[in-house]
This record gives sequence, structure tokens and C-alpha cells, in this order.
Amino acid sequence: MQELTHYIGGEHVKGTSGRFADVFNPATGEVQAKVPLANGEEMAKAVAIAAKAQPAWAAVNPQRRARVMMAFVGLLNRDMDKLAEALSREHGKTLPDAKGDVIRGLEVVEYCIGAPQMLKGDFTDSAGPGIDMYSMKQALGVTAGITPFNFPAMIPMWMFAPAIVCGNAFILKPSERDPSVPLMLAELMEEAGLPKGILQVVNGDKEAVDAILYDDTIQSVGFVGSTPIAEYIYGTGCAQGKRVQCFGGAKNHMIIMPDADMDQAADALVGAGYGAAGERCMAISVAVAVGDDTADRLLDKLVPKVEALKVGPYTSGNDVDYGPVVTAAAKANIERLVQTGIDQGAKLVVDGRNFSLQGYEDGFFVGAHLFDNVTKDMDIYKTEIFGPVLSTIRAKDYEEALGLAMDHEYGNGTAIFTRDGDTARDFANRINIGMVGINVPIPVPLAYHTFGGWKKSMFGDLNQHGPDAFKFYTRTKTITSRWPSGIKEGGEFSIPVME
Repeated sequence: MQELTHYIGGEHVKGTSGRFADVFNPATGEVQAKVPLANGEEMAKAVAIAAKAQPAWAAVNPQRRARVMMAFVGLLNRDMDKLAEALSREHGKTLPDAKGDVIRGLEVVEYCIGAPQMLKGDFTDSAGPGIDMYSMKQALGVTAGITPFNFPAMIPMWMFAPAIVCGNAFILKPSERDPSVPLMLAELMEEAGLPKGILQVVNGDKEAVDAILYDDTIQSVGFVGSTPIAEYIYGTGCAQGKRVQCFGGAKNHMIIMPDADMDQAADALVGAGYGAAGERCMAISVAVAVGDDTADRLLDKLVPKVEALKVGPYTSGNDVDYGPVVTAAAKANIERLVQTGIDQGAKLVVDGRNFSLQGYEDGFFVGAHLFDNVTKDMDIYKTEIFGPVLSTIRAKDYEEALGLAMDHEYGNGTAIFTRDGDTARDFANRINIGMVGINVPIPVPLAYHTFGGWKKSMFGDLNQHGPDAFKFYTRTKTITSRWPSGIKEGGEFSIPVME
């Protein structure tokens, strides 16, 4: 059995804590590797190496730092198949989906090539008599990111690419469930020309997370995961004086208006609700049909599509729509919530409870489920299931549908399907959710915009990637200068005024 490592100081380093976690093949249920779980001493070693390497990296001009990103893009494209296969093997998602995971991270790296433009300061000539004023953006120092299992390539790159191109060192604590791809990314970054010690991967659990939060050298922390942990990391990190951005849970609604194209809406719901086995923070998990007639027409289109979904291992290639969920515990939780939905009165229109795949009986596969007549007091509506389960709610009118999305505690993403421009515009303006799709089911912004939810889906002031990333990973310093020839004799005792 393979024993994975940390990546510290440009080398693969064996764990010394004596603690390990199992890394499963979700398709078979077998343990395929052991990953070390770092203790505080191991984290402190990585931080010390990063702190020593970071000043020289920050002194490299932004154009040359950007060239490392350019080379990294080339290496990602070169190793795309290798990265996708490793990702699928540990996560379970299909190969096309795994490649999409890598590509959406690659797009942020491409955006970071523009660092020389993004890191420019401002200058004001003659702000006062003989006085010039200018600002500069400087790196924070050592930064860190704690990333989830569901996007083991994309989200690490969303964090470390902008952090590093801004001149910081970065400590990555990836999910212990699928750690191989983050280790591979660190290798590729150094192959691209990144100095040793600037990007380090330290595997671990809560002990490693707490070591990050309480280390005075680490200046900022990024996190993506569940809302309870996001709240803990945000509160603890801020109390330690760190800059923190945390992205939590989601319960994304898609509103289907009576005038919507039902074929288009049904296709969108199948892809957005069941892709990656529903293990996406931007998955659509609630379909809100406006009117009983709309709901009936939608379900007529939707039910046969859900029943036809093909579930299987990634090794089946393009013959499967989604694969297993990541662990046996995740499967058990999904099945528990499905039963809760039945017990609380929801109608299970498509029942995936008895799904079994010949030859993969021990894998973590979950059949597709579709509920109708769900109400907002039910657990399957309130809870982020993170599985292939879609709930349908029947709203009497547009205002009720809008209110459902607005009143939910989560505010990550939402969508509306309609042919009416006035309705779409009203929805976009009024909805209290961070990312909105109009006839687009998964409105994940491209790299040059920013990604972030509202309400209990996001804690912090700045979003991920786009311009916000350069703000998050730098500090602005403003300089006011006047040279001796422009200085009058005598002291000034009042507040300076630029005349």
C-alpha cells in the first residue's frame, strides 16, 4: 500500500506524527493509500522554511513571477490526463469532470499571468507644494489555505496561484481524503521555476488546521468547506489577527417560471443536480416550480432523464454520468437524509435507494433520487445533502419562489429559468445571493470575475479569484514624499493640509 508524504522545502517528506488517514478508492471501497496527518511541529517546520524563502521571492519582479505561472499552465496542459486520472481515482468523479476540475483551476492561473498589471500602484504628482504621493501593493508574507475534497485541483489553484504571484509563500493543507493531486501540483510549480519552500503541502486534520490558525507567522488563511468549520476558522483566525476568507455550505435554488423552456430546464437540472454525484457547492439541489402546472410539466420531462442516469466508476470513461461519493460515511449520511425526507412527507418520485453496481458492491455509489412536494420545514430542504438528491418545491407564484431562496440561511448560488426579461431582471436585482444564473444553472464566474456567496455561505470581506484575490493577498502602503528643496523652515503643529 502506498504511503503518501508531505511536500516541504521542495522535497517529499514522510510524516513523523505517527498518525495516518486512509485514502479510499470510492469505486471499490478499498483503502489504496495512507496519508500522514501532521502535528504542530511538522507544520512549524514548513512555516519556518516558507518564511525564510519568501523575502527573496517577493523581491522578484512581478513579470518574472508571472512567467512561472505561464510555465505552470503549460505543464498543467501537458499532464492533464495524468492529473485527471489521479483525481478520479481518489475522489470518484468521472474523467471529464476531473479534467474540468483542473481546467477551472488552470483558468485562474492564466488570470494570474496578468499580475504586473494587477499589482501596479497609484501615483499623484504634486499632491501639494513639492509633495508627491504614491501607493504600492506588497505581499503579506506567509499565507495558508485549507481546501476541500470535492475540488482537489481547482480550489488549491484558486488560492495558491494568486497568493504566490503576489509574492507570498503558501502553505496548502488539502483534504486528507484525496491528497495526491495537490502534491502533484506542488511538484509542477517547482518544475515551472518556483523556488523551493514557496509552495508547500502539509497534510493533516484539525491538529494541522489549528497549527495554521495559531501560528503568528502565517498572515492569512483561506478555507472552503462546511459552514460550521468556516465559522470556526473565521472566528479563530480573526481573533489571532489574521486576514481570513471562508466559504461554507450552500443550498442552491433554481426557479422555473411557467414560461420557461421545460426541455432546457430539465436538462439543466439533471446536469446541475447530479453531476459529480451532487458533491459541488454550486450544485442545484432545490427546483422551485412556480405553479402546479409548471411542476407537472417539469417533472414529466425530468423524471425519465433522472431514471436514465448512468452511475459507475471513472474507468468506464464516457459511459457514466456520475461516479461514487467520496466515503462510506458520506453515502450513509445521504441515505439517512433520503429516509428522513420520506418520513417527513416528501414524495420520492425517483427512488435510488436500492442501487447496486455489479462488481462494485463495496463502492460508495448512490443512486439518483428525485423528490416532489418538498416543503421548507423538511430536513432535506434545510440541509446541504451533498449527494445526488434533487428536491422539488411547488410555489404558488413568483413572489413565493423568490422568498424561498431569499429566506434560506445559505446564499451561495441561484438560478432562474424564464423567457421574460422583466422577471429575470427583477430576480437578479432583488435576490440576496452572491452568484446568479439567468437560464444558466451553475453560475460559477470565470477567473477574471470573483467567486463568493452571501449569508452563511461566506465569511469575510473579499471573494475568491479575480481582482479580489490580489486585494486579499497584498497590503496597500501609501507614501507621501517631499524633498528638502520644498521644505519650509520651522515645525508644523497642525494637521498637514495639501494646499
